[in-house]
Amino acid sequence: MSSPQILHVAGWNSCGFYARTAGVLSSMSLLFPTRLKVVKHDFTDRSHYRSWLIDSGFREKFAENRAHSHSASPFVWFSKGATTEPSPDDIEKYLGGHDDTLDWCRTIFSPCEDAPDVGVTMVDDGYTNDHPYDYDLVVIGGGSGRMAAAKEAANLGAKVACLDFVKPSPHGTAWGLGGTCVNVGCIPKKLMHYGAQLNEGIHLDTDAFGIIVAENGNKAVTTTLSWETMRENVQNYIRGLNFKYRVRFREKNVQYLNKLAKFTDEHTIEAVDKKGRTSTITAARFLIATGGRPLPLDCEGGELAISSDDIFSLEKNPGKTLCVGASYISLECAGFLHGIGNDVTVAVRSILLRGFDRQCSERIGEYMKESGVKFLTGVVPKKLEKVDGDRIRVTLSDDSEDVYDTVLVAIGRSADTPGLGLDNINIEVDAKNAKIPTVNEQTSCPNVYAVGDVMKGCPELTPVAIQSGIFLSRRLFGGSKEPMDYVNICTTVFTPIEYACVGLSEDDAIEKLGSDNIEVYHSEFLPLEWSLSQGRQSQMAYTKVITDKTTKQNVLGIHFVGPNAGEVMQGFGTAMKQGLTYKTLSETVGIHPTSAEEITTLTITKSSGEDASAGGC
Repeated sequence: MSSPQILHVAGWNSCGFYARTAGVLSSMSLLFPTRLKVVKHDFTDRSHYRSWLIDSGFREKFAENRAHSHSASPFVWFSKGATTEPSPDDIEKYLGGHDDTLDWCRTIFSPCEDAPDVGVTMVDDGYTNDHPYDYDLVVIGGGSGRMAAAKEAANLGAKVACLDFVKPSPHGTAWGLGGTCVNVGCIPKKLMHYGAQLNEGIHLDTDAFGIIVAENGNKAVTTTLSWETMRENVQNYIRGLNFKYRVRFREKNVQYLNKLAKFTDEHTIEAVDKKGRTSTITAARFLIATGGRPLPLDCEGGELAISSDDIFSLEKNPGKTLCVGASYISLECAGFLHGIGNDVTVAVRSILLRGFDRQCSERIGEYMKESGVKFLTGVVPKKLEKVDGDRIRVTLSDDSEDVYDTVLVAIGRSADTPGLGLDNINIEVDAKNAKIPTVNEQTSCPNVYAVGDVMKGCPELTPVAIQSGIFLSRRLFGGSKEPMDYVNICTTVFTPIEYACVGLSEDDAIEKLGSDNIEVYHSEFLPLEWSLSQGRQSQMAYTKVITDKTTKQNVLGIHFVGPNAGEVMQGFGTAMKQGLTYKTLSETVGIHPTSAEEITTLTITKSSGEDASAGGC
């Protein structure tokens, strides 16, 4: 029997292209161990990776000229032996990057050119219909993805239980069934964002449209927000959702257990209820879907800061607020708090919205600054201390100080995996964020699976968790082989000026293909609904489409900064899944007059140097 080919894949940990390439290769090596052996080389960040690849001259050691100009992540090559460290002496030949590697996999592992797409083959987890365990599937976690997986598995005839136990935040906040999105994420955030938009619209738009708000014909508009009323209405809506989810579980014959789970072996968990009573539950298969929790503020007095777990259920208005972090959660909270009339400051260590398109992120920052949100850049909190009762004095790393009513920290999240007993089933989590490595949602313990924010390399988006959970249940209990596609997924940031995107950012496109191989079509425009309001004239909406010049101008990414961004982008996401080209996009007749229409009429390119400001009808 011939020896397996040895393939090395190198990249930095947070690079999506590296994660996908490494995941596919790992899957292939599991399925075809006699044909392929994979050696991964992880780098902590982009600078360390480029220092190794470029500055150390490693890429120059290859005979292929293409390797000498390779700067993107991943970098993939064949070797003569399975060295654990990249060795120039062991090089056989250069393969390429993300696309080259996936093309190679399709060629090598397809039985014939015309073979049908057979989907994914899972590693055998030992499941049999006559297994001796309590359940076919036990889902650990009660969020959107795990509920979807549980209900789909039950629909397919599986006996299913779902364990959900909410550990209160450090400030004591707890919630019901539904996970982060429903209780302390997307739902309350979007409702409060809409409330802020209503308030801002009264101030910015009513006068231009002849709407008199104040009494006695006085056009000096003033509004007063009742935080208590908004909070109570939002929480009542959420409680209604919690109840509906419990009802749906009963309708689908999913056993709901309000218990905290810990693995004792691969088929057994110890379950503890809120009174501390312990029971044992066994299952043929387990799905871990415990989601993530906010990272705490690591400084003196950091325990005084609240997080997004707490903000939506505060008893009183947060008042003057410092939002720590430049994440989308921080900016969204800063946006709606300012929109309802609060004094808001954002402390930014480095850049806004890391991982998103730089140009669009900077436009959001400029919009928020002009609207009155204050930004402190290049600083982090050094000390928090209580003063004047419940107020908080914050000392920053530049020794500046100010006093706030509330400090909200949103500097990232880590997977809620500590305490699950994963070491008892030989599952190692990522040292940085406690996430679980998987191949097609399957962990290193074959009968244990993971979906959602707990899974390494998975976009932290509710619809992603839902879809991947459904697809996984269909593969486990319905005979499907269809994998979850994590490419070209739409997302929206609900900042005061909304931002939606699908596909690559301009920065990632340049990193992947080089600036000479992409074209960017863009437009800056004033949405019609803003055109009468003097208070909205200083900031324009913006959209751009990034294309691949080496193909038939395949669309690599679409970005939109403007009102109703999520509603604008959703349909374009479907087009991207179908292989959208610039020609198809430009031949699409837009709906007039809408902001979405701008995306179908883009003709000005960045390379032309022409003014991107749109005019006319």
